[in-house]
Amino acid sequence: MARKPVTRGQATARSGVAASVTSKVRKKPAPPPVQALQLPAPGPARITLTSAARSALRARAHGLSAVVQLGQAGLTEAVLLEMERALRAHELIKISVPLTAREARSALLATLCARLQAAAVQQIGKILVLYRPR
Repeated sequence: MARKPVTRGQATARSGVAASVTSKVRKKPAPPPVQALQLPAPGPARITLTSAARSALRARAHGLSAVVQLGQAGLTEAVLLEMERALRAHELIKISVPLTAREARSALLATLCARLQAAAVQQIGKILVLYRPR
């Protein structure tokens, strides 16, 4: 009686020994190296908004919630980097600040605009809105 040819899966089942299977293992490509996020260099580049553009941005920002909240430590490099990430991702962000003095909030808004090269859209109470096009 002639035997049928045995396939690899059957050989493993019959003999109990694992068949040597040569398979091509696909290696995933290495992810690109993570670049350190850096703040833009403070410079003369300023964004100026027309009143119509500012009004349209205020309308867009109305439904947003605060992306960044400043704590008691205030404005640190880590907070600035987080704002930079948010501006790169969303281009329009809201920031919640704990400062109670109006002059301090206005000074903080001016500092943020200079450090992040962004435009101030709106300041209502303790909420600041910044815009920087991508």
